[in-house]
Amino acid sequence: MPATPPPRSAQPAHSAVLPGTGSDEVFAGAVFAPALTGAGIAVTAPRPRAGATLVQDSLAALDAAAEAADEPILVGGVSLGAQLAVEWALRNGTRCAGVLAVLPAWTGAPGEAPGAVAAQASAELLDREGLERALALSTRGAPPWLAAELTRSWRRHGDGLAAGLRAAAAHPAPSLAALGRCPVPVGISACTDDPVHPIALARAWAETLPRAGLRQMPLDAFGADPASAGHAALTAWREAAGHC
Repeated sequence: MPATPPPRSAQPAHSAVLPGTGSDEVFAGAVFAPALTGAGIAVTAPRPRAGATLVQDSLAALDAAAEAADEPILVGGVSLGAQLAVEWALRNGTRCAGVLAVLPAWTGAPGEAPGAVAAQASAELLDREGLERALALSTRGAPPWLAAELTRSWRRHGDGLAAGLRAAAAHPAPSLAALGRCPVPVGISACTDDPVHPIALARAWAETLPRAGLRQMPLDAFGADPASAGHAALTAWREAAGHC
C-alpha cells in the first residue's frame, strides 16, 4: 500500500520575518518582501530591539504577528532569524504555516560555530574600540553591499549592539533531533561559499526536516540581489508544502 502523502498546506495571507545578528528589519524586508508581496502575502518585519533581550523580544514579535493575523502565518528569517523562526514554529505548529530559512548558522549549542564566534568577536571589538572604530575595522575589505548593511544596522542598534551580539552568540538553535519533529514545511536558501553560514549545515537541515526544500547560490549572487534568497526560500517552501 503506498505511503500517505503529507498534507498540502494552504498558502498563508500573512508572514513575519526576522533579521540576522546585528542586522535590522530593513535588510530582512529586502530579502523577503519582494517574493512574499509578489505572491500576495503581507509582510511584517519587526525592528529588532537592541540589547540582552534580543532573542526573547524577537520571538515575542512573532507571537504578536501571529495574534494580529488571527490565522497561521509564514515565518522567516536570515541567519539567527532563520533559527528563531524554526524555534518558534516548533512551539507554535498550529499558528505556523511554514518557515523560510535563509543562511542558517548553527544547530544546537553555538559552540565554535563560525557565526557565533564572529558575533562574540564583534561584541568584544565594540567594547574595546567603540562603534565607529569597530565599524571601520569590520568593514575594511568587505564587499560594498555588506559594508553598507553593517554601517546602517550597527548604527541603528546603537548602545545595545554588543549585548545583542552576545545574546545571539549564546543562543542555541534547534537541534537536529528537534528539526526532525518540525510540524511545518520549511524552505531553505543558502550560499555555497559563505564561511559564516556553512552550506553543509543547510544541507543537514534539509535532510533532517520532515518536509523541506533547499536552494543554493553563490554569495556574490546574494550580495548583488538579497531578494534572490527570499525568492529561493519561497520556492523551496512551496515545493516542501506541495504547492509545486
